[in-house]
Amino acid sequence: MNQGEPIRVFLVDDQELVRAGFRMLIDSQPDLAVVGEAGDGGEALERLAVTRCDVVLMDVRMPRLDGVEATRRLAERPDPPQVIVLTTFDLDEYAFAAIRAGAAAFLLKDATPETLLGAIRTVHAGDSVVAPSTTRRLLEHFAAALPAGATGGPGTADGDDRLAALTERERETLVLVGRGLSNAEIAADFVVSEATVKTHIGRLLAKTGSRDRVQLVVLAYETGLVRP
Repeated sequence: MNQGEPIRVFLVDDQELVRAGFRMLIDSQPDLAVVGEAGDGGEALERLAVTRCDVVLMDVRMPRLDGVEATRRLAERPDPPQVIVLTTFDLDEYAFAAIRAGAAAFLLKDATPETLLGAIRTVHAGDSVVAPSTTRRLLEHFAAALPAGATGGPGTADGDDRLAALTERERETLVLVGRGLSNAEIAADFVVSEATVKTHIGRLLAKTGSRDRVQLVVLAYETGLVRP
C-alpha cells in the first residue's frame, strides 16, 4: 500500500442499517475507506472478486451463504484480505468456525467505535495482530469441538506434522502465543529482546503455514500444546 493511501474496508452484513452505521464510522476516519458492501456471503464473494480491499468486516450469521463459508473461500484465494468476523454473541460457534476457517480476528457487534477502528488498523498491520482475550476465550469454550484427540493426552502435539520442524524455543513461543501473551510479555518471560521474539514468530508463521497470530493460537489448541 502506498504511503497515505487509506486502508480499504469491505462490509458484509445482512442488515442494511448495520452496514450504514459501519460505513459512517469508517468513512469518518482519514486513514480508512469503505470500498464496497454486500448483504450475504455469496454476494460478498462475487463483489470481492472484482473489488480490491485490505480488510473485510464479516457478519457470521447470514442467509444464503454464511460468514464462515465465505471466510473459508476467501482464504483460499491468492493474496486474500484480512477478515474480522462480527457476532452478537460472545461465545458463538459460528465465530469459532470462522476463526478456524481463516479469519484474523473476532469482534462483538456491541464493541465501542474505538475498538472496531483499532481492530481494523491492527489486523491490517499484519504481524502486530494480537489475539484478543475474547478470541482465546472462544477457543477455550469450543475446544471440545476440535478434531478428536486435538486437546487429548500426552504425545498429541509431538505427533502433529505441523510441529515437526519447530525448534524447542519455537515450540515454547507457540505455547505462550496460544496463551495470549504479547511479544513484550514473551520477551520478558524468555529474557530476550522483542526483536528476537518477532523472529521466532516469523519462523513459526513460515514453518506452520499460518497466516497470522490468531492462526497460531488456533494451532496451539488444535495440536494440544495449549489446553483449556
